Amino acid sequence: MIYITQLICIKQHQEKIFDEFEKVAIQIISRYNVKMMLRIRPDKNSILESSIEQPYEVHVVSFETENDFERFMGDEERKNYLHLKEQSVKSVFLFKGEKI
Repeated sequence: MIYITQLICIKQHQEKIFDEFEKVAIQIISRYNVKMMLRIRPDKNSILESSIEQPYEVHVVSFETENDFERFMGDEERKNYLHLKEQSVKSVFLFKGEKI
């Protein structure tokens, strides 16, 4: 099992474009032995301390295998929508790990 955590910061006024990408990506990801464990949009009141920009969304997902993650990243349908991600996302912190 592999766990992925993403802190996603988006460009100003690009929320709708990002949401459009997410709608497609969430449908596609279900093909790759993945479980969406957590998807949140934190607000200023939920952040106790930070040295980075407030993320628009935080995702925590689990893939059965590293290969499932790589196949998702290389999915041809997903690649057709990456322009929406590139247009809307300012930065992503991606953490890969395992349960301990």
